[in-house]
Amino acid sequence: MAAISPQTTFQGDIFSAPLVHTDKNLLACVEPDYKPFIPANSLRRMTRVLKIGLTTALQCINGSGVETIGPIVTGTGKGSLQDTEKFIREIEQYKETALNPTPFIQSTYNSVNGLIALQVKGTAYNNTFVHRGFSFENALLDSMMLLAEGAPNTLTGAFEEITAEHFYIKSRIGFWKDAPTDNRALYETLTPGSIAGEGATFFLLTGTPAPNSKAALTGFKMLYKPAEAKLAAALAEMAAGADLVLTGRNGDSRYEHYYQQLDTLLPGIPQLPFKHLCGEHDTAGAFGMWLGAQILHAQQVPAQWFPMLKDIPATAGKILLYNHFYGEQHAIMVLERV
Repeated sequence: MAAISPQTTFQGDIFSAPLVHTDKNLLACVEPDYKPFIPANSLRRMTRVLKIGLTTALQCINGSGVETIGPIVTGTGKGSLQDTEKFIREIEQYKETALNPTPFIQSTYNSVNGLIALQVKGTAYNNTFVHRGFSFENALLDSMMLLAEGAPNTLTGAFEEITAEHFYIKSRIGFWKDAPTDNRALYETLTPGSIAGEGATFFLLTGTPAPNSKAALTGFKMLYKPAEAKLAAALAEMAAGADLVLTGRNGDSRYEHYYQQLDTLLPGIPQLPFKHLCGEHDTAGAFGMWLGAQILHAQQVPAQWFPMLKDIPATAGKILLYNHFYGEQHAIMVLERV
């Protein structure tokens, strides 16, 4: 697996990497050097999300030891915003004449998947899901079905970017906090809105454990606008035997009650929120899954990333991951050590 995020997650030891913080209500990616992954002539024509998505996927493949990549399945809530905005701006600027088609081509949701397939010469099933807060989760479900049908492996991931224009638009409709908020104090600042984020995360999934497997996904459930009783029952059922709960808490007072019920439902199980690390976006659940797998594989929690918590568990054999997107799409996963 591999991740490019607002933290230094791409290379190096995450257990010694310092917490990247900001008070601008926007967490932007810490971008690596792309030259080892993308040819220079292609690099200059690519926008940020294409670079981030392709580089993360290639890093994931390089570390997997797998020679032939099977299906490529991804999820994204917004795709390439930079290219979309550029194309729309040029429509107005050039009065719908003499338009450059490249930004339009690269703004399509499956452009990252296409680039990955071209780079690794992948000719298998290739699909991108664009389902808001369920984008990554639907890609994950599709991958699980493909593995059950006999696929040797799947390259499964998610990618998201934030631009200045998109940040402004969403701030006008109440997505982000009004006052500048330091991400280290995100959970103490219970006001409407959260902080924006972005990132790309990829996993090489197989149906059976491999020698270099990081973790196992043993439980998975998606609930759309569930009744509170149904959500509580699903959480209690899937949390049986869990040593740790990773939550998508994001400091938004309008939806905090979904996470507060965990205190009552799962007493005694430590909780770790992760949105102060990656910010809020449609596919933040992919970062949560990556973090959970890292903790299970290393049997260690990156304590320096959680300065707001006093009691951090030393190890974990089973992790419950619960995240929701603005109270509508709720995802519950169970990760276990292999």
